[in-house]
Amino acid sequence: MDQRNFYIETYGCQMNVSDTEIVNSILMEDGMEPVNEPEDAEVIFVNTCSIRDNAEERVWNRLKEFKALKREKDGDLTVGVLGCMAERIRDKIMEKEELVDLVVGPDAYRDLPKLLADVDDGRKAVNVLLSLEETYADIKPVRRNDNGVSAFVTIMRGCDNMCAFCVVPFTRGRERSRDAESIIDELEQLSNQGYREVTLLGQNVNSYDDGEHSFADLMYKASQVDPEMRIRFSSPHPKDFPEELLQIISEQPNLCNYIHIPAQSGNNAVLERMRRPYTREQYLDLVEKMREIIPGVTLSTDIISGFCDETEEEHKDTLSLMAKVKYDLAYMFSYSERGRTLAERKYEDNVPEEVKKRRLSEIIEQQMNIQEELNNEEIGRRHLVLVEGTSKRSDEQLCGRTDTNKMVVFDRPDHIGKGDYVEVTISDCTSATLMGDFIKKSSIKEFSQEKVAV
Repeated sequence: MDQRNFYIETYGCQMNVSDTEIVNSILMEDGMEPVNEPEDAEVIFVNTCSIRDNAEERVWNRLKEFKALKREKDGDLTVGVLGCMAERIRDKIMEKEELVDLVVGPDAYRDLPKLLADVDDGRKAVNVLLSLEETYADIKPVRRNDNGVSAFVTIMRGCDNMCAFCVVPFTRGRERSRDAESIIDELEQLSNQGYREVTLLGQNVNSYDDGEHSFADLMYKASQVDPEMRIRFSSPHPKDFPEELLQIISEQPNLCNYIHIPAQSGNNAVLERMRRPYTREQYLDLVEKMREIIPGVTLSTDIISGFCDETEEEHKDTLSLMAKVKYDLAYMFSYSERGRTLAERKYEDNVPEEVKKRRLSEIIEQQMNIQEELNNEEIGRRHLVLVEGTSKRSDEQLCGRTDTNKMVVFDRPDHIGKGDYVEVTISDCTSATLMGDFIKKSSIKEFSQEKVAV
């Protein structure tokens, strides 16, 4: 195939960002060159998300814009859809709307060069087959749009949980884990390239099992790669969270004191309908254990408002769970029915839209108040911040994250730049951001020794 330019637009979760980096590698290995603007590309890919209606709606609108761009170019443009939406609605994308030339599911990216050749020969090209083996472990991702400080590494693919509301098992297939050696090799490469923070990704990371290593084993191995490289992970499931992992996080200074632990609802009947195999009480016990073993740990969560048959009392149970736990961050959405899920087959999406919106507003308002309260408690505390770059508001300020995943903005000292660790004292806050006063340049080792000394 002649050398051509390509452009990828990515929607949805961190896993999709990671998949785009794999696709970059495959296409560049085949002689294609990435570009930064769709107008400059001969091939455009949209890496899609199916998790909610609004995510799909944005993709539909974008594909219509690319169809218009194709007309402007007299047809000299190939448009493809990658990822979750590709598998879910391939017939509508290709036949009914005629918006795209190729459709490629999450397990078929190695087939892209062949599929592009099929399009060149005048054929529509589709591969949405799901795999029980594909992990892309041997492909070195090409990271083009990150900050050069933080990276994502996919450790497993697919999901076996079959939550009633979730389309992921149908779009990404069954769980399978990368071998630990390939993950550690990638972490070593990232360390050598100067990355200071890595997030290990999977739909349910605590189910990780490569036949020899558990997730706790993997996290310990990851912590040993580079003591000055932070390690995060997302997302675990409350049903099988290993206590051993909490101990390892508490003992290793470069494993971040931040855990994303999705609750989805605070009511047992709703959790049962959602096929979430834990109760409110078990969830709260887990939170208590996390805080006991890792003092100062911050927690975030996912919440769905207005799931099928949800009553006002059940909604209030979610509000009370959030008030009890006091999450530092929450991803909050109203329920959006997805095709092929158990909820679509078994339940009626019967909570009126205006009720969903009102309940979601109540959840968001309460969460913002909690975040502001928690951030106010940070004033006066000292944190180690990894500098990610300049603040969005001013080139005179830098921004970065604490190991508890809180964004901090502070005035830029002359000798500090992206990728440095600095100690700051928190002086002010909003519900979303902390403001800090610079103290000194530091390191994970130095800061952890100072904490022990205190």
